Formats: sequence, structure tokens, C-alpha cells
Amino acid sequence: MARLLKTERGPSGRAIILHPVLPGDGTGPRSPEAALKEAVSLAEAIGLRVAHAETLRLDRPTAATLLGSGTVRRIADMVRGDGPEAQPIDLVLIDHPLSPAQQRNLERAWNAKVIDRTALILEIFGERARTREGRLQVELASLSYQRSRLVRSWTHLGRQRGGYGFLGGPGESQLETDRRLIADRITKLKGELGQVRRTRTLHRRARQKAADPVVALVGYTNAGKSTLFNRLSGAAVLAADQLFATLDPTMRGVRLPSGRTAVLSDTVGFISGLPHGLVEAFRATLEEVQAADLILHVRDAASPETEAQKADVEATLRELGIDPETDRRLVEVANKIDLLDAEGRAALTGRALRDERFAVVSAKSGEGLEDLLGRIDRLLRGGREVVELDVDLSDGEALARVHAEAEVLARTDEDGHAHLRVAVDPAILSRLVARGTVGIAGEAPLPTPPGRRRGSGGAGSRR
Repeated sequence: MARLLKTERGPSGRAIILHPVLPGDGTGPRSPEAALKEAVSLAEAIGLRVAHAETLRLDRPTAATLLGSGTVRRIADMVRGDGPEAQPIDLVLIDHPLSPAQQRNLERAWNAKVIDRTALILEIFGERARTREGRLQVELASLSYQRSRLVRSWTHLGRQRGGYGFLGGPGESQLETDRRLIADRITKLKGELGQVRRTRTLHRRARQKAADPVVALVGYTNAGKSTLFNRLSGAAVLAADQLFATLDPTMRGVRLPSGRTAVLSDTVGFISGLPHGLVEAFRATLEEVQAADLILHVRDAASPETEAQKADVEATLRELGIDPETDRRLVEVANKIDLLDAEGRAALTGRALRDERFAVVSAKSGEGLEDLLGRIDRLLRGGREVVELDVDLSDGEALARVHAEAEVLARTDEDGHAHLRVAVDPAILSRLVARGTVGIAGEAPLPTPPGRRRGSGGAGSRR
């Protein structure tokens, strides 16, 4: 059972979900009903049993409790479980940010644990983190959130401890002690995550030296990123039909049609109202997205909220310094097309035919994956041709130039020549061939360099 449910009377796991709708909230692409449904899914993701869920339309927020006094009294009756067969409620989720004072006042009015959306997401992340890095990031975000909850509202935090040193004095209050301990722990966590970031940077540089491009998967939670990741890479990452099934980043190699290898990176799913503190805490992980050669934005094409989810993902990408409007690395991947009707499939397929940076797939059935891999391959080449070259091994300068100016996909040495399969810009290819000791396989044989006799093999044949 989730840590949030630990109460004095023993948790039953029963919860009430309330989604307040304030003036102006209904103007966005997501309907209040869809937002409430998502909040219920989040609660169920950590084992809560939702006894009641509703949207609350507010004319204006109340400073003390956010909700109106009549609503507070009505929910209090539900929390107590009035009636012969009714059961009490352990937890009330307000699907909206709450100030520390509002949270305290509602807990007093309802005699139950009250949390807001940020606390619920932190709880889910805390349960799902498996790696040391993931746990560090979640703890940092949780402590930053808890520090904002430490206000002079709980009387036990006003107790004072004895002073230190020869001056004596009243000492520090429990509130000050808690703040200091949290601040110290946050400083330590930031230092440890800084080391994680430096390690990731070293690994990233090693991959760059190996010329393996990185393709990062991003998208709304439960859009099917992990299922697509498994299909493309043959990995066995947890792919469940629930929000935030994947939290810790995973990287695997994938073979592209040209023969080159790319590194596929699966990342944590985004969600509406993702706390800024979480984005900051997960920055070490999300740097993989920032440094990726290609970014696949995986979308749930079958969801009625797909446009709203797209807007939320793009907002988070902007927080990372990635502009979806101008960044040419971004590719949209419409997933779950197996759940669409014929008209919906036709519309998306038609767009994919017109736009190289838009693909349609079903990660579940495998439909469209070959086309997606082909698009990834072409976009990573960036207009470069894949050709096979023969270079005389005695010309070290020519070999060095080929490795510097072209991407070498494969190489074998025989008969005094290096046979290379490369991806290269056409203009650069012309300059390389003009040297005379670099030739396209299967075309005219290379001239024999001075002081050498041509071996019997000559230039290789086209493969």
C-alpha cells in the first residue's frame, strides 16, 4: 500500500478524488471530465480504491480551503462514512495545487489525509524508482516539495530544543531543525546527482566517439513508449497499461536498415501539470533528450485527448530548451493505430506520406515499424548517401580523411585495400574520390601508388 495511506486507524485504501475547475480552466484542449479520469488513473496506479470522484466548478477559489464552505461540509460527511454500510475514507486527493495552509485546513475539517496532484505524482515516482539514480531524483523532488510544506501551522514544530555552546539561549525550534536537516539533505543529493550527470556526460562522449547516434523516446505517460522501445530494440522493459509504468531510463542498441547502429533511449513519461521540481530533479536523466540526435515524440493516436497530451509534452520540452516548432530533430510517431477506425487510419497515413517527420505505427502489432526505422535511418543520415569505398591502405592520410569526413558504417581490410561502407555528403564524396586513392567500389580500379605493385585483388566489387 502507498506510503500516503498510513493513518492512525489503519488504511483501507479508500479515496475521494476531487477535480476543481476554476474560472478559465475550461478553455484549454483538455475537458474537466478527461482531467478527472486521469486523476482517477493516477490514484489507481498506486493501489488506491476510488470510492467517489467528481469535478467541482468554482466561481472563485477560497483562500483558506480553495473549496467553498458548503462543499467542505458535504465532503466531510462522505469522509466520515455516514450510514450503516458506508466505510470511512482515508485520503482525499485534490487534483489541483494546494497551499500548505489549505492542505492543513482541509485535513482538520475532514479528519483525513489530504494531498494535491504534485504529492500524488511524487508518491507514484517514489514507488516506481528502481535504480539509485531514480531514487536520488525522486528524493530530491520530494524533499523540495516537503520543504515548502514546513510552515508555522503545526504546533509541534514550535517546540524548542536547548541551545548549544556557552551562551545557552532558547535553541532552535523543531521547525528550524527540520528545515535545516532537509536543506542539508538536499545539498547532499544535488552533489550526488551532479556526479551522476558527470558520469552520463562521459558515457555520452564515449558514444559520440563511437559514432553511434542517440534516438530518444518522449511522450505522454502511457502513450506506448516502452512497448515501442521493446519492439525496436528487443529489450524487456516493463510495458504495462498504467501511468508511469516506466520511470528509470533505459538505453539499448538498434540496427537500422543501412547497417548502422543507433542507441535507443526510453525516458520517463510526461503528464499535464508535471511539477517543475520534478523536471528539475530529473534533469540529469532528461539531458539524454537534450543531447539526442533524434527525438521521437510518441503519441497515443487513439486517445480522445491526444491533442491535449501533445500540448503538455511540448510544454515540457520547452522547459528543457527544445522548441517543437523549430527543432528539426523532432519526429512525431502516432502510435496505437490498430485502435483507430478506417477513416482515422487513412487520415494519419496520408499525413505520413506527405511528411517525413511523421510516422504511424502500432507498437503492439508491429505495423509500421519497418517504415519508422527507415525514416530514422534517413533522418540521421541527413541527406547523405550510403556508398562503399575502396581506399589504398598505404595512403594513411586518405583513410584518416574518410574517417573524419564520412560516417564509417563497416570496414574490412584485404588485398592491400580498406573496403568501407560509409554515409557521406555527395559533395564530400566527390572531393574524396578526386584524391585518386579513394574509389567507389565496382567502378574504375584505383591507381597504384608510387613504389607499390598492385595486388591481385584490386578494387573490391559492389556489395
